[in-house]
Amino acid sequence: MSATRAADAADFRGPLDISRAATVVLDGRDTVVGWSPAATALLGYSPREAVGRPLSAFLAPLPADGPLPAASDRPATPGAPAASGPPARPGPGPPPTGHEIRLARHRDGHELLVVTTLCPLAGARDGGGAGGGAPGRVLVAAELGELRQWESRLALLQGLATQSPVGLAIYDTDLRLTWSNTAYEREIGKPLAEYLGMRADELYSGGRFVTPGYPSTLDAVMHHVIDTGEPILDLHFQGTPPSDPGTEHLWSCSYYRLEDSHGHVFGVCEDAFDISDRQRAQQRLALLVEVGRRIGTVLDVVTTAEEIAEVTVPEFAAAVRVDIARVTVMSGELPATGGPAAMDLLRVGEHSVDPAAADAAEPLYPGAPGSPADRYPPVAYPPGSPQDRSLASGGLVLDDNVLVVPLRVGGSVLGLVTFVRSPRPRVSGRPLAHGPATTFDNGEVALADELAARAAVCIDNARRFTRERSASLTLQRQLLPHHVPPQSAVDIAYRYLPSDDVTGVGGDWFDVIPLSGTRVGLVVGDVVGHGLQAAATMGRLRTSVRAFAQLDMAPDELLTRLDDLVGQPGVPQGPPSDAYDELTTGATCLYTVYDPVSRRCVMARAGHLPPAVVHPDGRVTFPDLPAGPPLGLGGLPFESLEIELPVGSLLALFTDGLVEARDHDIDQGLDALGRVLGTPAASLDELCDRAVSALVPDATTADDTALLLAHTRQLDEGQVAEWELPAEAVTVGRARELATGRLTAWGLEELSFATELVVSELVTNAVRYGGGPLRLRLIRDRTLLCEVADTGHTSPHLRHSAEDDEGGRGLFIVAQLVQRWGTRYTPAGKTIWTEQAFPPAEFD
Repeated sequence: MSATRAADAADFRGPLDISRAATVVLDGRDTVVGWSPAATALLGYSPREAVGRPLSAFLAPLPADGPLPAASDRPATPGAPAASGPPARPGPGPPPTGHEIRLARHRDGHELLVVTTLCPLAGARDGGGAGGGAPGRVLVAAELGELRQWESRLALLQGLATQSPVGLAIYDTDLRLTWSNTAYEREIGKPLAEYLGMRADELYSGGRFVTPGYPSTLDAVMHHVIDTGEPILDLHFQGTPPSDPGTEHLWSCSYYRLEDSHGHVFGVCEDAFDISDRQRAQQRLALLVEVGRRIGTVLDVVTTAEEIAEVTVPEFAAAVRVDIARVTVMSGELPATGGPAAMDLLRVGEHSVDPAAADAAEPLYPGAPGSPADRYPPVAYPPGSPQDRSLASGGLVLDDNVLVVPLRVGGSVLGLVTFVRSPRPRVSGRPLAHGPATTFDNGEVALADELAARAAVCIDNARRFTRERSASLTLQRQLLPHHVPPQSAVDIAYRYLPSDDVTGVGGDWFDVIPLSGTRVGLVVGDVVGHGLQAAATMGRLRTSVRAFAQLDMAPDELLTRLDDLVGQPGVPQGPPSDAYDELTTGATCLYTVYDPVSRRCVMARAGHLPPAVVHPDGRVTFPDLPAGPPLGLGGLPFESLEIELPVGSLLALFTDGLVEARDHDIDQGLDALGRVLGTPAASLDELCDRAVSALVPDATTADDTALLLAHTRQLDEGQVAEWELPAEAVTVGRARELATGRLTAWGLEELSFATELVVSELVTNAVRYGGGPLRLRLIRDRTLLCEVADTGHTSPHLRHSAEDDEGGRGLFIVAQLVQRWGTRYTPAGKTIWTEQAFPPAEFD
């Protein structure tokens, strides 16, 4: 017995059922001889008023055309809505077989459409005079609208039984199947007669409910519904249908108890809808959401590749391998075009839950050894392999259970992602509920392409960052001091920590600049921003500071010049680049000059933190140095501060990355730095390490960190000779005598001749063009320094004199005799200085 025949045979009582319809008993002449209470309810006439009257007094044929008579507003039946106009003509299609549509007249005068059928009575004679008054036929009538409504309900039931995609089944109290619809037959793959009477667990062996909080078996769920009468809705059942034994499906199932009109329980109804396609779509959407959440969390090519493999196994494939071009991994560059032969790949991401699937990924053999082969092995693919074909075509390749998708960005291929399905790919410990287990369907191929596209964008972002960071680090390493030569003025130690990989290379810098007169310039600075632009700006500022410092500018004047330089608009050099479009918005700087002869320290700052001064007794202070505006604002002055440092003092110059952190303010960082610096240490290097360990314990910062420590020294009195002389012509000879005498005392007679010429020329110029009093100073340090100071502000210029010129050759001769020479200006005037190297014996 099929589901269709079962629906046809079902006894659904309708409005023309004699037990509920209006019935009229007629004799052979169609005279009313019997009138039921239902007829009274339909037409309003009592039996006494109706019996004996012809049927035509109550019913008339439906007019062939023309408008139907108007109906009254009185409802035709109790509970029915009132009529609001002429009754509608019957809908399309003929009336049911044996039925006739007629126009009935109600007792109150309104008309209504009814459906009638005539049933002859057994033993009744044909109508005629002799048969008058004897019952001959029974007319059964009901409102047309009520019949149409019943027919639509019956059609609905017929559709559920034969056309609905929802599987319907009825089980008796012993949980044996008694009826099912056509959709259920399709799930089982057999006619109803072949599985009638079977139990649900027999039809779906091995299946189970996966909705938390409910029993896992069909028997337990149905027994619960029968025993309690509580319906259970939208349970998810996972199993393998007999019609598709190789694939697991997922259904949404509901169960409710069946009772007859007396409340007797006779079974349970199950309706089930296959939601495997919906579940697959949800899984794909969830995977895309997870990909967006987990891929590209950091700007690192390798990490991103590893995230691709981890997020897609086992949710999408049993094994995933990610191969990226070597130049992309190592330097962030785009790989060369030219097909598989030009692509040098590294295996940077791999994840698998099935060794068999991993082995079946591709015919792979190692490529040429290369760095870093230990961590990222090079790979190459034989001609004709899916990967080789993908590289050659630039498109995805599906080969049985292997799907290869290129990582495309613009017109370049960064690498490949290989997805592999095992014979039973699994999701969260369960086999996948979609598709052939060993292949990828069209939807999954499209999903893999979308996953690879999103991953390629993340890898390209990481590649760009890698390229910029690599260039920034290279530039930064080239610009920062690699070795600080020994200084007579200070002992130096320093530490530099670049920022972490998330924020990129910053623009912090430091420098130690030897100056004339054994002085030393100490500088630290911080460029706002990160990346290549910040590193380039840092290099520009560091070079400028060195150049200005060599001119012996005072700290406040140097910062003023630097501020003007930073504030100058850049000159475009061709079209803008989208790779390095970050703009530098400003910089801070601290510049300090220490003189070991006078122990005077002059400093100025542009928006930077002041230095820390550690006195010989361990006391730590931060000088009240005027802050000054950050570089680049322009128009605001800078102020210098001059202090005298005791012998053995310590200067600490640093950037804010050392003392500033997210978990405390900068004042707390300064206090912590002061405590560390005030604690005695065996060496400056040890103190540097201690400070960095205390203030940057995890060795990674969101900003660059620079620390420069300078332990001050004072030149011995025997190393310095200084005289004050009048600005007179006779002073030249006196100056030569003083200079040669001191050189003899120092054992530097070999330098006497050159020094006499230098002193003679410089003092002569000071007498002629400067003003008195004059000062002559000799310093015996790593070189011999000779200085002549006067009150003039006009700097001498080196020039080439003609053969007939009587003068102008003195400074040229001086320049040939010394290593370096220069001019520095002071509030009292200027100083001309020279440096001469010691004779070779001096270094023995």
